[in-house]
Amino acid sequence: MPAPRRPEPARTRIVLAEVSRRGTDRTRSELTEQTRVGEALVRGLVRAQLALALRLAVVVLVGLGGLPWLFAIAPAVGRVTVAGVNLPWLLLGVAAFPFLVAVGWVYVRLAERNEQDFCDLVQRPER
Repeated sequence: MPAPRRPEPARTRIVLAEVSRRGTDRTRSELTEQTRVGEALVRGLVRAQLALALRLAVVVLVGLGGLPWLFAIAPAVGRVTVAGVNLPWLLLGVAAFPFLVAVGWVYVRLAERNEQDFCDLVQRPER
C-alpha cells in the first residue's frame, strides 16, 4: 500500500516593495506611538543637535571670549590701529557680527543635515 501523500504547503508570494514598505511603516509607527524604540530614535536626534550646539557655542566662546584675553595678555596688539580705529574696536564691534552670522549659518546647515540623516534612518527599509 502506497504512503499517503502529504499536502504541499501553500506558496506565498513576497514582493520586495511590500517588505520595504512594511519596515518603514513599522519605524514610523514606533515614532508616532512613542514606543521605546521611537523614543530612542528621537533621543538620538536631540543628542546630536545638542552636541552640535555645544560645539559651536565653544567656537563662539573661544572666538569672541578669547579676544579680550588676547588684548590683556598682549597689550601691544590692543594698541594697533587700522584706518584710525583701534583693533579691539574693529574686532569686537565690527568683525564679531559676520563671525556670528557665519557660525549661525554653519549651525543651520549642520542641524538640517542631522535632521536629514534622521529622516533617512526612519525611511530606510529594515533588513
